Amino acid sequence: MAGSRTTSAPRGGARKTTAPAKRRWWNYPRAGKGPVHRWVPSWRFVVGSFLFLVALGIGIVATAYVTTDIPEADEFTEAQVTTVYYADGETEMGRFSEVNRVIVDADVIPKHVEDAVVAAEDRTFYDNAGISPTGIARAFWVNVRGGDQQGGSTITQQYAERYYLGTTKDYVGKFQEALLAVKLAQSQDKDTILANYLNTIYFGRGAYGIETAAQAYFGVPASELTVAQAALIAGVIPAPSAWDPRVSPEKAEQRWNYVLDGMVATGALTQAERDALEYPETIEVRKSDALGGPTGYLLEEARAEVLEKAPVTEEEIATRGLKIVTTIDPKMQKAVERTIAEEMPEDAPDNLTTAVVSVEPGTGAIRAMYGGKDYVAVQLNAATQDTAQAGSTFKPFTLVAALEDGITLDDTYDGRTGRSFEGFEKPVNNFGNYSPGWVSLLKATEQSVNTVYVDVNEEVTPEATRDVAVRAGIPEDSGDFEPVLSNVLGVAQVHTVDMAEAYATFAAQGEHAEPYIVQTVTDLDGGVVYEGGDVVSRVFEEDVMAEATYALTQVVENGSGEPAQALERPVAGKTGTSNANRSAWFVGYTPQLSTAVMLAQKGEGGEQEPITPFGGYEQITGGSVPVELWTSYMSAALEGAEVLEFPDRPEPERPEPTATPSPEESEEPSEEPTDEETTEEPANPTVPSGLVGSSEEAARAALIDAGLEPVVRTEPGDQPVGTVIRVEPGEGTEVPQGSSIVLIVSAGPPEPTEPEEPEQPEEPSTEPSEPTAEPSDEPEAAPGRPEPSRSPREDA
Repeated sequence: MAGSRTTSAPRGGARKTTAPAKRRWWNYPRAGKGPVHRWVPSWRFVVGSFLFLVALGIGIVATAYVTTDIPEADEFTEAQVTTVYYADGETEMGRFSEVNRVIVDADVIPKHVEDAVVAAEDRTFYDNAGISPTGIARAFWVNVRGGDQQGGSTITQQYAERYYLGTTKDYVGKFQEALLAVKLAQSQDKDTILANYLNTIYFGRGAYGIETAAQAYFGVPASELTVAQAALIAGVIPAPSAWDPRVSPEKAEQRWNYVLDGMVATGALTQAERDALEYPETIEVRKSDALGGPTGYLLEEARAEVLEKAPVTEEEIATRGLKIVTTIDPKMQKAVERTIAEEMPEDAPDNLTTAVVSVEPGTGAIRAMYGGKDYVAVQLNAATQDTAQAGSTFKPFTLVAALEDGITLDDTYDGRTGRSFEGFEKPVNNFGNYSPGWVSLLKATEQSVNTVYVDVNEEVTPEATRDVAVRAGIPEDSGDFEPVLSNVLGVAQVHTVDMAEAYATFAAQGEHAEPYIVQTVTDLDGGVVYEGGDVVSRVFEEDVMAEATYALTQVVENGSGEPAQALERPVAGKTGTSNANRSAWFVGYTPQLSTAVMLAQKGEGGEQEPITPFGGYEQITGGSVPVELWTSYMSAALEGAEVLEFPDRPEPERPEPTATPSPEESEEPSEEPTDEETTEEPANPTVPSGLVGSSEEAARAALIDAGLEPVVRTEPGDQPVGTVIRVEPGEGTEVPQGSSIVLIVSAGPPEPTEPEEPEQPEEPSTEPSEPTAEPSDEPEAAPGRPEPSRSPREDA
């Protein structure tokens, strides 16, 4: 028998039996089983272990419950304010959301408001014990399976979290929250819990509590909210920033219907009452006076960037006590605001839009920004949200495309006005019918000759111009930004920050960086939440940038950007005026700062219209008010900064001189020279005589025959058009073979100083079949301000 053993008794005596072996208290591994089964636990072991763990869990929960005390409502109700600073990290720019909360008594809150919130957030609120086991289990199952993180919180749990514990997302925190919710449900009645919850939570639009939410969404106190209005407010509670009707009207209405259906399900509404309700209209968002003035645009730009790029919600911005350090230089920002306030002519039109942005080359940091006079009055940032036609500020993109294609600044083109191009409905004109004849690409850049640039764009292709603009920083989705021949004339609709970014790429010698305004975000403990600034990438070669920058310095030295010479430091830039003077630009840069200034005028319907002349100018172009504002601002912004030089231009490539065999040399010269042979270098050529007074074609041919390279430049003169006026270096000068010789050719008598503007089409087309020309940037008028009216330096 199992468990006993029989032994033989003495002969003639009785058998003696031993007692069964005593069972072990812990029979594992199991005795008497095979090598495998001895390790398989018995059902008693499994059940016993389960019951033990359950008892242990109950004991832990019970102990935790008993030892859990309801804390003082402290941290959340005293939410910390987020502070925004200038780039120095010390000068305060502004604050986000002093907590906007008005506490109201429970008896002031209408019953249908409470019913709407219960239907939206916790339909078992009046029946549960503070938690919902099924909701917790469902959320846990979804989370462990890797789905979108979900919560299973009741209203009481949310109340416990927000009113007592603060925001918590880990499982330990949720366990503590659940215990506190159960304790609150035992110690406070449901009406008190619901009233405290409604006075605590964030509803969006900067509103904490139901009273300020009612004012923010509908302009009424909570006591006057209708059922439909209450349902809309209750619906946005889980994600107030994302589900606000102004942000996502479809989601807001979907949630509104969900809440009303829930009110029917809970018995708060009949189906007939629900069907009779209409979706309510909310009021416009009211902005705090803290966002007043030009600074409001900076604060909102910083807020938007944090929400877009940092792991921070709008509610956390309002309550977490963050420190946001921007890239805005306080000295530069003060300079730009003072310039616009004090130096914009007093007779400027009321509907004039002014935008200024400064971007640091090589980093993309926005150092100053002027988006408007008052953010509270106009909540549209003129620098980052408004767009305007770029005008001739787009020509440098074609210039860079040409340089990349091997075209040099010395290459010459036909600059006559009124030239016809395939795809243009009308001939392309230069400003004031300026017609210089054949000019170098350098001179065409300096004087912004439209016909030359259309010619060059046709040669390098409009696709290449567009590609350069995109690499420099112009967004691909900019309006009217098509690869058509007229794109060189700046028909694209661009933001001011785009142009500052693109020219910053030039200033950084071809290194592009995305503009940003938020430097760092840190929490109350000093921990870094976010750092701004993107990786810099090279998009253009340095020698191309050096040539392009040199060409743009000539716009300031001899062209429409001449007022910027007052900066008394190296400046490169380009003026631009869109068709019919609807916008006027100056975009310029020094080695350490790129700044774009844009003026535009809008009609009553928001449409762009020609800028009404002001400030003593007959017309507003890039060479008038924009370049003057730019110069005044930059003088103050860079005061005391080191004067830096642009990189030197690359040395021009010259052909290597080749020797011409003499008649005495044999057809097969000996491999080794004799004592009498010499190795003299060929003589340098001299500039031929008889060039002055000859035609351009004859002079070119004579130079080529002499092994020299002709470079043609034009200037006004009394001689017939095309006649060589002088030669540099002069005739008879000995020069190295292959040298460039400049032929100064007559362009005819000088144009009148204030020519009439030719008629231009209303809008430059962006279609290949029907584009029109825009006038050139630069008139021939001399700089200055004749009274009573002033002639602008350009019109393009």
